[in-house]
Amino acid sequence: MDKEIKRIVLTGGPCAGKTTALVKVIEHFSSRGYKVFTIPEVPTLFSQAGMNYLTPNKGLFYQGEKATLEIQLALEDKFLRMAQECEEPTLIVCDRGAMDISAYMTPEMWEDITKSLGVTTQQLRDQRYDAILHLVSAADGAEQFYTTSTNAQRYEKMDEEGLKQARLLDKKVINAWTGHSRLRVINNHEDFDKKLNRVLREISAVLGLPQPIEEERKYIVELTGELPDSIISEIIQTYLVAEPGCEVRLRRRGWQGKFVNVHTTKTPISDVEYVQTERQISNNLYTSLLQQADPYRQTIRKTRRSFIWKGQYFELDEFSEPVPGLLILETKGVASDESVKFPPFIRVIEDITGNKRYYNYNIALKK
Repeated sequence: MDKEIKRIVLTGGPCAGKTTALVKVIEHFSSRGYKVFTIPEVPTLFSQAGMNYLTPNKGLFYQGEKATLEIQLALEDKFLRMAQECEEPTLIVCDRGAMDISAYMTPEMWEDITKSLGVTTQQLRDQRYDAILHLVSAADGAEQFYTTSTNAQRYEKMDEEGLKQARLLDKKVINAWTGHSRLRVINNHEDFDKKLNRVLREISAVLGLPQPIEEERKYIVELTGELPDSIISEIIQTYLVAEPGCEVRLRRRGWQGKFVNVHTTKTPISDVEYVQTERQISNNLYTSLLQQADPYRQTIRKTRRSFIWKGQYFELDEFSEPVPGLLILETKGVASDESVKFPPFIRVIEDITGNKRYYNYNIALKK
C-alpha cells in the first residue's frame, strides 16, 4: 500500500464513542493537511434499509451478512482507489471493518461466507488495515454514560442484561481483531476527552508523527485469584543492534498456533518526543533479521494475558526468560491524574512506573 495512504478501523462495543471520535479525527487531521475519507458503518446502513439482523430466518440472515461484507469491502476498495488520485497524504477511516462482521455469527458461517467471496480471515484482519483502534464500550466501567438513544438501530437495551450483552460484544470484537499487529484498545476515562485524545495520538503514531513521551503505568504484582476471560499470547522479543539512542526490536507474538512478526523502531527526537514506526514482516525476514541481534542483550520470552476490567485495559506479562516468574501488570492509556481500577485478583507489590530498570530493553541486558 502507498505509504501516503493509511487505512484505520475505528471499532468497539456498543456506545463506545465512535461517532464523536470520527468527527474529531476529521477535524484534527484535515487541519493538518490530510485528506480524510470516512467509510460509514455498513450494518447500520443495512438496518436503516430494512435488514433485521435478529431475524429467525437463517437464509435471510446468511444473505444479509454476506451482502454486508461484500458492500464493506467494495466501499473500502472504491475509496482506496479515490485516495490514490489525491495529491495530499490521505487517511481512510472505517467506522468498523471487515472483521467486526465475524463477531455476530458462528465461525462456520464466517468461514463459508469468506470462502464464497474468495477472501480469508488472515487477509481481512492482518493485511487490509494499518491499525485497529477499539474503543471500549461505556457498558464496561462507564455505565452512567451508556445509552441506546444515539443509535436507533442498536439492539442492546439499557437494563442490566443489555449491559452484559454489550460487554460480551465488546470482547467478541476484540477477539475478532486479535492477531492484527497494531490492535490498540482505548480505555474508558472519567473525562471522555482523554479517550478522544488517545485516538488522535494512536492515529498520529500510524502516520509517523512525533509523539509525546508518556509513561504507561506499570506494577510488579502477584496473582491471587482466577483471571477473567483473557486473550493469552506467547511473546518472543529480540533487540537488534541499533544507532545510539535508538531502540530496534523484533517481536514474535503467537496465539492459538498462529504467529505475527513485528519490527519496531523507536527514535527520540527531543527530551519530550519520539517517533515510532512498526511494520509486520514475513517469517523469512524475521529469521534473517535475527542475525542482527544485539550481543549484549538476551531474548525476552513471556506469556501475556490481555483483559478489560471496569473499562480499563490491562496486560499481565509473566516472564520465563531472562527473569523467570516476574509478573508485570501494565495499564494502557490510563491518564496520570486517573486512578487505576485494580482487579481483586491482583495484588500490587511495587509501582515501577518510570523505573528504567524494568524497561524490557533493560531487562534484556546481559548481567
